[in-house]
Amino acid sequence: MAKEFEQLAQRAPQTLQREQTLPDGTKVRSWGPFVYGYSVTVGPDGKPKVTEFGNFKAQTQLGKPQMDVKEEREPLTDIIDDETEVRVIIELPGVGKKDIKLSGTDKKLTISVETPERKYFKEVELPAKVNVNKAKSTYTNGVLDITVPKNKQEKSKNRQIKIE
Repeated sequence: MAKEFEQLAQRAPQTLQREQTLPDGTKVRSWGPFVYGYSVTVGPDGKPKVTEFGNFKAQTQLGKPQMDVKEEREPLTDIIDDETEVRVIIELPGVGKKDIKLSGTDKKLTISVETPERKYFKEVELPAKVNVNKAKSTYTNGVLDITVPKNKQEKSKNRQIKIE
């Protein structure tokens, strides 16, 4: 286990590594924050769907566990699909509205934030074609709420979405 943590420390981005001096003068290295979580929802077909989020992913490669750490976090995201619109709710704590870059096409939304303290990135595949030109979004208390009406027309170009 110690070997795995040593390898993780070598692969961790420099911005997630810190050195701290304790009151007795000793130096201690620390890493993080490492964020991992998952959300379980039940789809329209009645089957559970597991969605991971965070900046830390565990994988298996050649039968051996592998840990992948990124500087940017993948935020917790909920997608609500109803008859006339698609609603996407994304948790982006610790950032200001002006720091959020939100754009979309008829099939995908892209959300990114890059501040000195926090970095987030998420591409959300939408369950239906939407009219991104009529998208509405708000950002309150760390939660970005995007509502996009469904569209039966042809493909639309990538477009920036204003956050209110």
